[in-house]
Parts: sequence; C-alpha cells; structure tokens
Amino acid sequence: MQFHPVRLAGLVAAAIALPAAAGNPSDPSEEPILVVTANRFAEADPRAPANISVITREDIRNSPARDLPSLLKQSAGIEMRALYGSLGVDAEIDLRGFGGAATANTLVLLDGQRLNAVDGSTISWSVVPLETVQRIEIIRGSGTVLYGDRASGGVINIITDKSARPRASLAFAAGSNDTYTGDARLSGGDGPFYFNLGGHLADTKGWRDNAWAEQRSASGRLGWRFASGESFADFSLYRDASGTPGYLREADYHARPRWSRTPNDRQARDGYRLRPGVAFDLGSGMRFEAELSSEREEMNWRYADFANVRQQSERRRDTWSLTPRFSWKHGVGNLASETVIGIDHYVGEVAARGSAAPRQGAEQTSTATYLQNQTGLLPDLTLTLGARSQRMQQLAWQEAYAPWFSPAMRGEQTRRKNAWDAGLAYAGQGWRIYGKIGTTFRFANTDELFAYDPFTFAPVFAGDLKPQTGRIQEVGGNLNLGAATARWSVFRMDLHDEIGYNGLTFTNVNFDPTRRQGGEAEIDWRPAKDWRIRLNYAYLDAHFRSGPYAGNRMPLVARHKGSLQLQWDGGQVGRYTLVANTVGGRPYSADFNNVRKTLEGYTTVDLQASWDLRPWTLSLVVQNLFDRRYAPFAGYSAGIADYYYYPADGRSLRLTARYQFY
Repeated sequence: MQFHPVRLAGLVAAAIALPAAAGNPSDPSEEPILVVTANRFAEADPRAPANISVITREDIRNSPARDLPSLLKQSAGIEMRALYGSLGVDAEIDLRGFGGAATANTLVLLDGQRLNAVDGSTISWSVVPLETVQRIEIIRGSGTVLYGDRASGGVINIITDKSARPRASLAFAAGSNDTYTGDARLSGGDGPFYFNLGGHLADTKGWRDNAWAEQRSASGRLGWRFASGESFADFSLYRDASGTPGYLREADYHARPRWSRTPNDRQARDGYRLRPGVAFDLGSGMRFEAELSSEREEMNWRYADFANVRQQSERRRDTWSLTPRFSWKHGVGNLASETVIGIDHYVGEVAARGSAAPRQGAEQTSTATYLQNQTGLLPDLTLTLGARSQRMQQLAWQEAYAPWFSPAMRGEQTRRKNAWDAGLAYAGQGWRIYGKIGTTFRFANTDELFAYDPFTFAPVFAGDLKPQTGRIQEVGGNLNLGAATARWSVFRMDLHDEIGYNGLTFTNVNFDPTRRQGGEAEIDWRPAKDWRIRLNYAYLDAHFRSGPYAGNRMPLVARHKGSLQLQWDGGQVGRYTLVANTVGGRPYSADFNNVRKTLEGYTTVDLQASWDLRPWTLSLVVQNLFDRRYAPFAGYSAGIADYYYYPADGRSLRLTARYQFY
C-alpha cells in the first residue's frame, strides 16, 4: 500500500479504536460478547484478520439515537444518509465510501440473514426494533468470502436477544413534531422451551411538511433446546409508511427548509420474515447450523407526475434462502485449526406495476459455496485463508407500453465470480496486529438490469453491465492499556467495473477504475470510574484512478468523518451522554467532473440524560442541539438548472419512560 508519508504517519498516530468486546462489567444482565461475523459461528475470541467492533446493549441504552441508522453513524467509517429523516425509514448506511451505491456495497444482516433486497430498495429497518437488539457487529472492509455479493464495503450483523431469561418491560416516549413511540418486551421459558417477543409502534408528524411517518412491527423467536443444540423459528411482521416531501431547490432550502414540494405523495411497505433453523454439535469439535428463510414485502407509492396527475405504483418482492454451514475443529498435527464450509442459496422474485407504466418483473437465483480455515501457526499467530465461488442467474422483463410506441423487453444472464482472502493476526499481551489481502465482487441488482435506449427510449436489458470486482489490502490492530483501549486500520481497495448510476446519462454504468484508501481509528478511555470518553475518526480518499474523471473524487463521499462521545454516570443524579458527529464536505451527487461547489460538511450534537428509578427508567434526549441545518444528500440537476437538497431534521426533544416488570 502506498500513501503519502505524512498522511500515513498521521493515520497511524491517530490509530486508536473502540474495543470489540467493551461491555459493562458492572451490569449482571450483560451477556458475554460472542462475535458471529468473523466466521459465521459464535466465538468469544475471534481471530479473524479484520477490523471488527461491537455495539453492545449497554451502548445502545446510553446512546441518544432512536433508530438503528442513527446509532450506526456514531461508529468509525460509517456515514448515514436519509432523505426524509423521520424514524430512519428510508435511511441508507455507507461503509467505506460508496455514495449513491452504498446499499449495494454495505451488507446488512439480521442474525446472519440478509436484509439487502435483490432489487435496489433501501433496508427495511422496521424489521428490527431497536429494543430487541442485543448487539451489533461491524466488520469493515470486504466480507465477500464469507457473505458474498454486496459486502465490498463491509458487513453489519444485527444480533437480537435470544436468551431465555425472564423479562418483561414496557416503554413509552413522546417528543417534538408529535412523535410518539411504544415498545414491549417479553421473554422466558419452561424447561427446554424458550421465547423472546417484541413489539414496536411509532408515529411522527415529521419536521418537514408531509414528512409524517409510522412504524408497526412484531418480532421474536420460539426455541427448543435439546442435549446437543436447539431448533428455533424467528419471525417478524412489519409495516412502515411515510410522506415523501421531495427535494428543495437551493433558495427554498435556505429560506423555507420545512416546505414540501410534494405535499400529497406517500410510500408504504408491509412485510413478513419467517426463519426456522437448527444448530447442534456433532461431537469431536464439529458443529452444524442451518436456516431456511421466507420473506415477502409489498411496497406502494402514491405520487403526482410531471403533469400533476395522481399516479400509483406497486411492487411485491419474495425471497427464499437456505444457508447450511459446518464447522470442524480438526487440528493440523500439533497446531490448532478450524475449518468452516457452507452453502448460501437465495432465490428472489420481484413484480411491479404502475398506473402509468407497464408491468415488469425480475427473478434472481444465487448459489455459492465458501470455505474458511484458521490455523494457529504459533500460540499467538493465526493464519486465515478463505475462498468463495458464486453463481448468479438473473432474468428481467417488461411488457410493452403499446405495440406502436415501445416493444416489450426480456433478457437473462448467468454470471460467475470467485473471491479469496488471506490474512495473519498476531496477538500479544494486551495488543494485536493483523494484515490481510483479498478480492471482492458484486453483481448488478435486479433494478440495475433495466435500461433504456437513449434514442428510442425503448426498454432494453442491461446485459452488458459487468460484475464489479476488486482487490483489498489492509493492516490494523488494537491495544489495551487498562483505562484506555484502541483499534485502528489502514486500507486500500482498488475496484474495476464499479457499478453505479450516472446522473448525467440517467443510466447504470460500469465506471472506470476507482480507488478507496484511508484509515479508521477509535479510542475508548475511562479517565475515572464514572467517566467514559469515546473518540473515532476516519479518513477516506475515494477517487477515479483513470479515464475521463481520473483523479476526481467520488460524489457524496466525505474525506473526513468523526465522532466524540462523553459519558458521566452520576449514580442517583443520573447518567449523562453527549455525542458529537462531524462529516466533512463532499462533491454533490452526480458531480463526477468535480466542477460544482462542495456540499457543506456539518457537525451535530445530541444529548441524553437518564435516571434509574427502578422499576422505572426515565430518559430525556435532545437531538441536533444547536439546530444545525444540513443536507445528508444533495445534487445538481441540469433539468432544473439548480442544486437540490433533502434537508435533515432540526432540533427535537424526546422523553421516554420505561417500566421493568421483572
């Protein structure tokens, strides 16, 4: 890896990070930290050569964030963009700087199961009520070998609470903009049977006009433990809906940021997920786990077209998956060695129709096999080798508008890609260092298969869109100094045929070669018993390596991002948390030429105060304390000859009361 020496020195000097297993040892309810993301099996001491951090349940309680996307943006190297802000309904998470293609390059899992859809839809965050989350595992850098397509930037694995400990609680919150939420938790068991159930309701009028939003969800697990393992069934039902107030031109963004261009437009999603599975030991260090999953989501949009005529469109998506895997701690001579082998089989179907458009649909079948081996060459030196082979079959079709206007379209293709990685991790007393190299890939999603002839506007199948491929190099480590712990990484990712949307031509294209390089650093320091300080910083240089845009920055990707968290536990007088997030300036969306002005960076401050009055817990949150005006997403449109913005919410307050029955 080649960096400017001064920049590299600065990164290494700042290379400090949040420890993966930083729980609250004083809390007897805190479970031991197990990391699943490292090899797809729960481990207390992951040896993977990767920058992995964990957001614990205690971290979630101490955060002012009210939804998962807002919580994730406090971690190093993660940027969050939401068009309408309310409840995080349409938020996208960006790991290592993919801008408008973030959802297609950051893989989000729920208990190891993909939340990324086969099409271009954003994550349905309503599937995961924050109250049910036990921890969140973040692995930065490509996770392609273990998790496949969509993991070029990294993997975020949301782990829900599966304990059988008897618990029951209710929580209610009220806040600015007529925001109200309710959460219920119930868990327990009888003998081998156990259950975990959760429910979530949320409504808000929204900060902007027509930015109302609502969420409804129920989720849980029913399980049965036996001598060598368990069988279980995870489920979730959800609905979210919101107004879509549209973009604002620059003058309106500054003069009336709450105004809506589209006061009657709306969107809604309804869905369910069902995942039965088994996990059991086979003896002699062997373990088998498998899940069978079914998911359906129905989406609906109501909007006014350019002629102000009311339109409606609908989309239904069905997904099935089978994910068996096997772990064997077999040893190699006198060396400790473990091999994981598995299969990922996913099938997805999408069907859409609109009042002003013909019916269209797509089908996708993905089958992959993967293998990873970890061998202890020395007591403190671990070698990790992995490989994956994935086959993607895709079909897309669209009916004709009318025989005389536009013909029907149908196309199909089969693509195959392989990936590998290799790494070494060396651990000493209170420190660890690692290095790895590997490859990554991503296939076009089903929405990206649709294109239009620029001269006739007839629909065409985008069969010439190549899979995205790349190579990653990374070094990093962590250090434990007692009161302070640190984690860092420095990386470079070179991509070929990166898939993205070119707003200048209104098509999905393969970009010329691109590069992302930089470093991430986090620190967790307890200067006194009652104080905790967390600091993280990420530097990211994302640019084109060659072609007409050579040297230009990637749109919507900030070079600098960081956060500071201060926490004081005053016992009977309460616990107080301050979180400051800062994001640097970015090129506007679609500004590949870098000729427009820079989208202004921003810094926000959130506060939380909580009081433990058992069985009651009260908390007061102020978000965007200084009422900072900023836009996570903005661009320039030649069609309107102006900049356009999607402003973030202004200052808001929220009061929450939680009652713990037992």
